[in-house]
Amino acid sequence: MRNNIGQYTNTISPLTLEDRTLRSNTLILAEVGSGKTNLACRIRNFAIDNDVPTIYFDFNNSFEEEIELRYKDEHFNYIKFEESDIFDAEFTKLTAQKKHIYMAVDPKYFTNKKDIQSRLTKTMSQNILLQNYYFFFHDIDNLNGFYTKFEDFLLYLLSFSHLQKFGFTFLAQPHSTFESQQLKLLFTFLYLGRCSNTNYFNTAVIKTLKKNEFYYQYRTAHQTLLFNAIKTNIVKIDEYILED
Repeated sequence: MRNNIGQYTNTISPLTLEDRTLRSNTLILAEVGSGKTNLACRIRNFAIDNDVPTIYFDFNNSFEEEIELRYKDEHFNYIKFEESDIFDAEFTKLTAQKKHIYMAVDPKYFTNKKDIQSRLTKTMSQNILLQNYYFFFHDIDNLNGFYTKFEDFLLYLLSFSHLQKFGFTFLAQPHSTFESQQLKLLFTFLYLGRCSNTNYFNTAVIKTLKKNEFYYQYRTAHQTLLFNAIKTNIVKIDEYILED
């Protein structure tokens, strides 16, 4: 079981993933090169080891040859989103077999109108996904139009977070959107990596962090959301390299 993913910097205890990680939502927020993808790979491996199928949405719309090798293991199944019957048939085949999916997505397919649900949103909120899959949302280039379509996507997140069986992980570069108190309540686990803007989450610590170091915050398990104690530590995530 690949649940040991790193180390707390102020104690000898290892940083381990538990079943609760699969049931709750995680935010990984940091600048380029801070180790977001490495941490996401660690969480993905943990889901795979627990026989939970995963779907990874790459909002940079990457071609297959551009994707990091660490994702290209025996569970890698690449598909690029299109509004076509051919895509629907291929996607249905993958989900029916509960295959792990890496899906390249152009954010232009989201709608920016409140009363219109995009075909992309409908695809992502299929019951077979909500009932069986752990989701990863990778906003790789947030200056490339993603947040102009974010309203449709945010409404989707808010609605489907109450319907899904498993949690999800969202990876992003720093953006004022994530400072919203309402949005932060979506997440139980927050990994905040290097951010040069000290306004993000109101801490100067994250400005000095090195690659694969995160300001780790999590809400303790409790029956009521509003009164959960928040724990904070600095953690160092082990570098994951795909073995041949």
